Amino acid sequence: MNIALIDCNNFYVSCERLFQPKLEKQPVIVLSNNDGCVVARSNEAKALNIKMGQPFYQIKNFCQQHNVQTFSSNYELYGDISARVMQTIAKFSEQQEIYSIDESFILLNQVNIDTTAELIHTTIKKNIGIPVSIGIGKTKVLAKFANNLA
Repeated sequence: MNIALIDCNNFYVSCERLFQPKLEKQPVIVLSNNDGCVVARSNEAKALNIKMGQPFYQIKNFCQQHNVQTFSSNYELYGDISARVMQTIAKFSEQQEIYSIDESFILLNQVNIDTTAELIHTTIKKNIGIPVSIGIGKTKVLAKFANNLA
């Protein structure tokens, strides 16, 4: 048996991009309550060296100069999309452990785990629009490690 960790990529940013596809390939950040700190970053924002947890007031001018799209958190939206992702994942395994708003472990009994992982990835992207990474291992730790490599 194998354990898979399905992790939504840059989850809050991916949720914002669902409703504004023009944001693809652009630097995007999502801020905490009261727009205090950075809580999510697109890969493009990471490439600009914007750090997780960084106070927004410290980078506000930088974001304007580099055309970083900035959003206030919308936790109701993120919770709704998370529920849809988790329901989709549950269809692939009888044993699911939701680890966080954007991560879930499942037990994979299938013979062809690569095909199953690709099907999970494709189904979530097609039906919900959220990109995911999937790591597979014999333990949760190994699945998490494999997911980081993915």
